[in-house]
Amino acid sequence: MADLAALVRVLERGGVVACPTETWLGLLADALNEKAVERVAELKGRPVDMPIALLLPDSQAVTDVAHAPSAAARALMEAHWPGPLTILLTAKPGLSPRLTRDGKLGVRVPGASPAADLVRAFGRPLTATSANRTGEPSLRSVNELPVALAEGLDGQVSGVSPGGPPSTLIDATSSPMRILRAGAIEIDPAAL
Repeated sequence: MADLAALVRVLERGGVVACPTETWLGLLADALNEKAVERVAELKGRPVDMPIALLLPDSQAVTDVAHAPSAAARALMEAHWPGPLTILLTAKPGLSPRLTRDGKLGVRVPGASPAADLVRAFGRPLTATSANRTGEPSLRSVNELPVALAEGLDGQVSGVSPGGPPSTLIDATSSPMRILRAGAIEIDPAAL
């Protein structure tokens, strides 16, 4: 992987980096920097009503961006993080509107991947959205990036994502919790 310290500096300056995650190639940017989040949305052509999820360096970082999760949500985190499980929680105020919808925010601690290494080195939440234009197929490596998208990036991390299903998406703001998208982690709805 490229020099982590150099990539962290790119992110600290509001840059956007294409980086393999444990599922697909992602666009990573400082999620607490409104301009960086807006750049990600513009690169993707993502409508405002499609929120961008976050990668967290660890499960303790949940409280930086969301209100305390329920005991049931915590149990899911402990069982499946790090890994491709995105959990919707009640967002704290002050986050970019590009990250939330109806007061909810999607978060996950990524499994082993260059993205996991980068978010841990950065130490704060990063955007977690696929590195493609909205509506186009997900990509596995920076070699597949369309020229127009690649030219808008401030950094690229080599490597190949495994592909396959996206992260599983669970709404933990309701009781019982609900599976909104079946994905890489299989969860029995009856267990929620």
